[in-house]
Amino acid sequence: MNLNIVLFQPEIPQNTGNIGRTCVLTNCKLHLIKPLGFSLDEKSLKRAGLDYWPLLDIEIHESYEDLRDKYKDGTFYFCTTKAVKNHTEPQFKEADFLVFGRESSGLPNYIREENKENLIRVPMVETTTRSLNLSNTVAIIAYEALRQINFKGMK
Repeated sequence: MNLNIVLFQPEIPQNTGNIGRTCVLTNCKLHLIKPLGFSLDEKSLKRAGLDYWPLLDIEIHESYEDLRDKYKDGTFYFCTTKAVKNHTEPQFKEADFLVFGRESSGLPNYIREENKENLIRVPMVETTTRSLNLSNTVAIIAYEALRQINFKGMK
């Protein structure tokens, strides 16, 4: 496993399906934190993941606290438009956790406040729109982290 991709209470099944497909093709593990805004049985989720879904290394967590308790020694980075640090600044390593918030509201304040030193963002122009699509953002940040670990196990 290269990295851990964490979706905090994801709401849109197509995004989760696309991210699952990215995880399979990059040897990353996908973590989903409940509550989910959809059923894992939804056709749209599996359609987005296509035939990759059965190959996905996935773990479901009842809460953010459960995830952190289980992986006490993990290094966590929190992806948010409210960060100052760009996603290219950390020195990523294998098995790091990249945490992404809800499509509608991002990461809650308490998570950002507890992890100020590890907040990262993808640079964007200032605009009235909110941000990049979640699945695009996951791919951008994951590939930067994978580049830093020399695309281990990928060709």
